[in-house]
Amino acid sequence: MPGGLVEKDSRGYQNVAASTRRRMLAVRRSNTAPELVVRQLLHALGYRFRLHRKDLPGTPDIVLPKHRKIILVHGCFWHGHAGCRRAKLPLNNAETWQRKIEANKIRDTRNLSALSLLGWRVLVLWECEVADLNRIRERLIHFLSV
Repeated sequence: MPGGLVEKDSRGYQNVAASTRRRMLAVRRSNTAPELVVRQLLHALGYRFRLHRKDLPGTPDIVLPKHRKIILVHGCFWHGHAGCRRAKLPLNNAETWQRKIEANKIRDTRNLSALSLLGWRVLVLWECEVADLNRIRERLIHFLSV
C-alpha cells in the first residue's frame, strides 16, 4: 500500500500507517498501569479478586466473585471517554479511529448489559480518574459496601 498504509487487520485498523499500527498494537489490553493501581488499592482494602475471567462477557479486568461485582478500568482513548482530553482523536485518519472507538463503545455497552443480565454489578473507572487515589479509594469503598 502507498505510504506504508495497512488496508485492514483483525483488530479493526484500516488505512493506518504501519508505524502507527505497530505503536497501537503495543498498547496493553491487560495489566495496564491504571489497572495495577486499582488492584493495589483493592488489595490494601482487604479485597481478594480474580483477573480477566474469560468465562464472563468482555473478559472483565477485576472480578470479585464473593460480592458478585466487577470493576472495569477503561482507557480513555480506546473506550471514548466523553469530554476527556486523553480521548482526543488523532488528526491522521480520524474517521478510521472514530469507527474503531465507536465499535469499542458498542461492544462495551453489549458487555455491560450481558453482565447485568447475569446478576453482576459493574463499576467503570476511567484511566484519567485513577490519578486521584483518594477519590478512587472512596468510590471503591462505596461500590463494594452496597
